[in-house]
Amino acid sequence: MIWIGGLVTTYGAGMAVEDWPNTYGYNLFLYPWTTWITGPWKLFIEHGHRLLGTLVGMITIGFVASTYVCQRRSLVRWLGWVALVAVIFQGALGGMRVLFNETQLAQIHGCFGPAFFAFTVALAVITSINWRHPLAQNRASLGKIERVAALTTFLAYCQLVLGSQLRHLSATSRPGEFRMALVFHLAIAAALLVHIVLLGVQVFRTQRAERWLTRPALGLVALVVLQISLGAGTWVLKYGWPIWLTDFGFAAEYVVSADSRQQAWVTTAHVATGSLILATSLLVALRSMRLANRAPQATGHSAWLMEAAR
Repeated sequence: MIWIGGLVTTYGAGMAVEDWPNTYGYNLFLYPWTTWITGPWKLFIEHGHRLLGTLVGMITIGFVASTYVCQRRSLVRWLGWVALVAVIFQGALGGMRVLFNETQLAQIHGCFGPAFFAFTVALAVITSINWRHPLAQNRASLGKIERVAALTTFLAYCQLVLGSQLRHLSATSRPGEFRMALVFHLAIAAALLVHIVLLGVQVFRTQRAERWLTRPALGLVALVVLQISLGAGTWVLKYGWPIWLTDFGFAAEYVVSADSRQQAWVTTAHVATGSLILATSLLVALRSMRLANRAPQATGHSAWLMEAAR
């Protein structure tokens, strides 16, 4: 869903279908599939984005129903309703973006999507078997891991918001606005990299036997390396190699191809990987909090998690 939404923004296809909730007067589900499949690319991804959004909404309804069948914890049921309200709100944001043709609404829509995705990951964590029966072998430094992971999650979301600002800057924006957004984006990226490395080192130094933490921590390190590579690739594909590299033949001969397929897919991959970093950071934070709650000193700030475990 986030990947296709990123493609919609990258290709500027947000207004490929100018009515909502219908598609060119047809009911969303009755729009001729041959016209959709064989039509223009922008129509294909925008209508597909709407269909995927409806599917996500149906899955969320299914999750809410499942909480009344499979869960006795009232908090999980309440969180299910929160998820349903959130997905309806996200769909309404997308619809209003079309009806009012408002770029600012598109930006809010693009920022809320990853937050909803991270929330669904949190739901998966707290409804898992390991959440009910955590087996912490070493509780040392879990509090520190929890704090670093929580701050990493915050930085990851800030980075998403700044990236969204860069993607939605209009062609009439002043050069200073782009430069400022880029500087903040790079600064937060550097801080995020440091936190992810520190988090990985802390997890592997003190919780090496705790695979419930080490696997997502390792995945987070791999994701940030991939994200940096995709970010560099996005810059090169859109603006060319840095001036200080133009003495080399590969950089001097490179010509930027505007709106190329390679540019679009690398840029969108950069956006999607940012959402994965956000969700994985939250996953590590929640798991470390849950394991810490088994320690004798667990109090106060994690009381709601203890309620969720009952």
